[in-house]
Amino acid sequence: MILAGVCIAFSAVSQGRAQVIAHRGYWQSRGAAQNSVMALENAERLGVYGAEFDVHQTADGVLVVHHDGDIKGVSIQQSPYAAIMDSVLSNGEKIPTLREYLEAAKRTEHIRLIFELKPHATPERSREAARASVDLVREKKLQHRTDYITFDLEAGKELIRLSPDAEVYYLSGNLSPEELKTLGFAGLDYHFDVMRKNPQWFREAKRLGLGVNVWTVNDTTVIRAMTEQGADFITTDIPDEALKFISSSDK
Repeated sequence: MILAGVCIAFSAVSQGRAQVIAHRGYWQSRGAAQNSVMALENAERLGVYGAEFDVHQTADGVLVVHHDGDIKGVSIQQSPYAAIMDSVLSNGEKIPTLREYLEAAKRTEHIRLIFELKPHATPERSREAARASVDLVREKKLQHRTDYITFDLEAGKELIRLSPDAEVYYLSGNLSPEELKTLGFAGLDYHFDVMRKNPQWFREAKRLGLGVNVWTVNDTTVIRAMTEQGADFITTDIPDEALKFISSSDK
């Protein structure tokens, strides 16, 4: 969220309105594809709070922005970068490395980068990917605009250790707000079905000063239910519709 030119952190509690995060960028927009640079740029133009993207590390240490763990049957994490470097997205863009994606992000002005570090095969590889990720974000001087999310508890703990000023949220849905607070997470980022089953977690998170993000919400009825419960952030594949719906709900 941007207030008077100041970028508010991912865990900040929104003032009466949930903020919208474009899941894998605004990929349904013209000329874009999931996790593409165009999807990031179009999310910035749309005016959402943040763009979420997914990162894997190749066997030889290159960080790549892609959701699935394989590209046309080739495992990203088990292969050298050379095995996938010529692959393209559905919009014709080359699948970006994290370095390329962050270089594009530097050309945007306000949008927050919601960096999902994917689970890796071993705790050691997860920690290695976390270290490489934090180093590259710092190299690009984007730490003030980057928040981390992950399903991998080892990766999350390493991100917290390496970047204590960053906002790190947990995705798996199996830890209570109290447990997340103890581990140093800034908030929970859980599927809406998890939050439906555990509505008390909205109140507990608020009491503990944790942020609440809910994914992946593509139904305005569910958006209404989650925001009424107190979600600070809604991650969605329909960011344009979500923005309009939340804005109209305020009136």
